[in-house]
Amino acid sequence: MKRKIDLIRVQASPLSRSRGRLTVGGVSYPCVLGRSGVAATKREGDGVTPRAALPLRGLFQRLDRAPRIPSQLPFRAIRPQDAWCDDVCDRRYNTLIQRPLDQNAEERLARGDRLYDVIVPLGWNDAPIVKGRGSAIFWHVSRENNAPTAGCVAVTPAVFRKVLPRLSRHAVMIID
Repeated sequence: MKRKIDLIRVQASPLSRSRGRLTVGGVSYPCVLGRSGVAATKREGDGVTPRAALPLRGLFQRLDRAPRIPSQLPFRAIRPQDAWCDDVCDRRYNTLIQRPLDQNAEERLARGDRLYDVIVPLGWNDAPIVKGRGSAIFWHVSRENNAPTAGCVAVTPAVFRKVLPRLSRHAVMIID
C-alpha cells in the first residue's frame, strides 16, 4: 500500500491574485483563490484566502450528485438543512449549523449550483474561534467559469477524485 500524503501546497499565481496552483505528491493542478488574493490577515467578508498552514477538518459531500469519494478524512454527507454560520453576532459563528429549509441561512451547504458538492473545511479561525476573523474557509468545487471564491480554495471535481484518496487523515494545506 502506498504511503498517504500529509501535505498540500497552494501557491498564488504572480499573474492573477485569484489564481494559483495546488500541489500534492509532486503533481500540480490549477486552483482558484479568493477575489482579494492571499494575505496573512483575514476579516469576515474581505474575499481574502488566508496565508497559513490549515489542517483538513473533514470531507462533506453531496451524495445525491456523485458517489462518495474514498478518503481517510472524517466524512459527512451534506443534508438539505446544513449551513455554515458566518454571522458574527451568532454564538455559533464559524461552525456547522442546522437551518430549517424555509429559513435563510448564511452559507447553505446544499446549494442549487455545484460549488459545494464536495467541501473540505479548513482549520481557519476554529481553535479558538475569534468573531470577525473569517469563517467558512473551505476547499471546494470551482465554478465552471473559474470565478474567484469568497476566500476559499477551489478545484474541479476531477482534482478532488484524484487527490482525496491519496491524503492522510492528518493532511495539512499550506497556502502561500
